[in-house]
Amino acid sequence: MTNYRTLSEVTEDYLRKRPDEIDDYITVLFDEYAESGDAAALLSSLRIVSRVKGVTQIAEVSGMSRKGLQKALSENGNPQFSSVNAIMNAMGYRLTPQKLAATAYNPQ
Repeated sequence: MTNYRTLSEVTEDYLRKRPDEIDDYITVLFDEYAESGDAAALLSSLRIVSRVKGVTQIAEVSGMSRKGLQKALSENGNPQFSSVNAIMNAMGYRLTPQKLAATAYNPQ
């Protein structure tokens, strides 16, 4: 019987072998979230990055328990903004605003 890896496992393995591509991966995942609003996909991708960077270390730096971090980034997670911000900071990133083109928000 063949064991197939999940997309998350393949992505995690890819990022472990190419840590220099994590910055671009995070940029793309937030761009995709801005377009789709799919919070579950965003949390799933952040969960992959946290595993690559080390869940225990991310939890310690963010001030969360390991279990709390895993719960926040779970498929059913509904983390507070402050939790996402703390996780991003612990990963070495910050959330910053980016001006939208006028057509993106359709001003009157």
